[in-house]
Amino acid sequence: MSQFPTAGHLASWAGMCPGNHESAGKRKTGKTRKGSKWLRRALTESGRAAARKKGSYPSLQYRRLVVRIGPKKAAVAVGHTILVTLYYLLTRQEAYHDLSPQQLDADLRARTTKRAKQQLEAMGFTVTLTPVPQAA
Repeated sequence: MSQFPTAGHLASWAGMCPGNHESAGKRKTGKTRKGSKWLRRALTESGRAAARKKGSYPSLQYRRLVVRIGPKKAAVAVGHTILVTLYYLLTRQEAYHDLSPQQLDADLRARTTKRAKQQLEAMGFTVTLTPVPQAA
């Protein structure tokens, strides 16, 4: 992994980075670049297989993306995530620990709350958040 200074360099070499063909602010295409076809195939298939694993981060990422961009592009995106994750696991010599679905839900709730608060404050409102007590 020492040949690649960052995970982005590895993903670019593998051909798993999204393309960026834009002209005058209009996005023309988002094709990935050419790379090792065997590695690309393996990562894309890994993305599809990870999408079938219930409660894992790649599965949740796939389900979130497939609605917007379709199943093939979502599988490539999950494959990219797997490659970047592998890069960091190998360079840091750590074991993989998937986030629990409860942690992912809590993170999503915190991001949504923060974004909504910032939008209201940008419109000139003063926002004080108080959680609603849970019904027993």
